[in-house]
Amino acid sequence: MEMRSLYQELATNSYPGRGIVIGRSADGTKAVTAYFIMGRSENSRNRVFVTEGEGIRTQAYDPSKLVDPSLIIYAPVRVLGNKTIVTNGDQTDTIYEGMDKQMTFEQSLRCREFEPDGPNYTPRISGVMHIEGGKFNYAMSILKSNNGNPESCLRYTYAYEKPIAGEGRFIHTYMHDANPLPSFEGEPKWISIPNDIDEFTADIWKNLNQENKVSLFVRFINIADGTYETRIVNKHEGN
Repeated sequence: MEMRSLYQELATNSYPGRGIVIGRSADGTKAVTAYFIMGRSENSRNRVFVTEGEGIRTQAYDPSKLVDPSLIIYAPVRVLGNKTIVTNGDQTDTIYEGMDKQMTFEQSLRCREFEPDGPNYTPRISGVMHIEGGKFNYAMSILKSNNGNPESCLRYTYAYEKPIAGEGRFIHTYMHDANPLPSFEGEPKWISIPNDIDEFTADIWKNLNQENKVSLFVRFINIADGTYETRIVNKHEGN
């Protein structure tokens, strides 16, 4: 697999949809994640990220314009002990509750499928980061329709043990803008991860399509002790 530039992937795709990045900083000391949302409709664009406990949730920027909250209002990030869960929907709660009952990441998602938003049938993309005893590993998942056929759900889980410094993976919901929107294909993309959280945040935000981008979350977690730094960028707040 060829290593790609995350920024180039974003700059050349006007609508990757929602995306999750997980990896390890170039100096090896941080577990890194980023999650962004985009929107084509007024309802999808009417959102901001706000903090909630150790995680975040989406919130309507203008509550008077909120039409259907079912697929756009959720908690993308939740923390369960030494695990950080990042997803593009309310399956964050499904994973949290399943893992809290000693189920695996993959088992927790068995009761879920892609989103019921035909004809797009948006994939559910998820990630979990596990940091314990100075060690870090992570996994990613995608649940998607069978090439647009909602009669069949395709389930893929990718586990990354002992992640290499400066490397990460990027998965997003759509291959590109179209009608209907084509689901992501293949393995999560192999990308490089820098050391600086502010540089990383700024470069992701700058390369997301100006018209379609909505919000961005970035977190760098110290592998040694679990402390973390977080950045949130919301277009509606003038960013």
